[in-house]
Amino acid sequence: MTKACAPGKIILLGEHAVVYGRPALAVPVRQVQACARIEPAGDGAPGGVLLVSAGTALHAWLDELPAEHPLAAICRATLAALATREFAPLRLSIESTIPVASGLGSSAAVSVAVARALNQHFDGSLRDGDISDLAYEVERIHHGTPSGIDNTVVSFDRPVLFQRGERPVPLAIGGTFTFLIADTGIAAPTAEAVGLVRQRWSADPARLEAAFDEIAAIVLDGRRALQDGDHHALGQAMRRNHGALVGLGVSSVELDRLVQAAEASGALGAKMSGGGMGGHMIALVGAPERDAVAASLNAAGAASLLRSEVGP
Repeated sequence: MTKACAPGKIILLGEHAVVYGRPALAVPVRQVQACARIEPAGDGAPGGVLLVSAGTALHAWLDELPAEHPLAAICRATLAALATREFAPLRLSIESTIPVASGLGSSAAVSVAVARALNQHFDGSLRDGDISDLAYEVERIHHGTPSGIDNTVVSFDRPVLFQRGERPVPLAIGGTFTFLIADTGIAAPTAEAVGLVRQRWSADPARLEAAFDEIAAIVLDGRRALQDGDHHALGQAMRRNHGALVGLGVSSVELDRLVQAAEASGALGAKMSGGGMGGHMIALVGAPERDAVAASLNAAGAASLLRSEVGP
């Protein structure tokens, strides 16, 4: 048996602007993950792959699935990259604890886990960057015009500064930062949110470009805060970023309610994370305020709550 996993992720700063060439900060969330397990299928034709996912009620052979099926796409692309020859039929099972359509990188993590498992099983030479590229092509099926940040941070499994078209920059973190990640309980339609921003950019490019520049400056301030271990500066950057995202029209009543509850109960900063219009928000907390902020988020309607730490 071969097994490989990939973490979830959160975007700390820079969502939506990253689609338009500005930088963004993202970190892995290892408290949730997607895993792929490969073992003999027991029957089936040579070269066959039986794909099984209890979470999506999938139980089908690879050659039965259409080209646009995401799991089929990552399998075919990885097998092609590995130049696999004929092999005994395999069973590839996928399990994930990452909430779907929530801004935590579920689709990217599944693709990365599958590619890693196949790479290990066939003793391949694919590196993290290769796997990220394969996962990006599948992200296009899910999201239309993704920035590439999800597959990057999930593949490299470390905090990164990401800018489209450039090599991701791994970040040295100057302290330990604790985040509470609260789920609104509402699916985050990433493709819809990205499409909405695209429409507004087409209607008024000068205003939107100025907003993206503002977000880019916030991201660079946040990068310095992470590197310096400056919790208060990072919290301020998060507050400013949420305000900019509200201005883009991608927040929601539920996200704003959680952000306000976190900040009112002592969070250093809070913001929506990911595409928006639902999904998750994140709050930066110190140890003294952590429990009070968690209680406030639960009282404000959080469907679930995760705690994640990012450190050196």
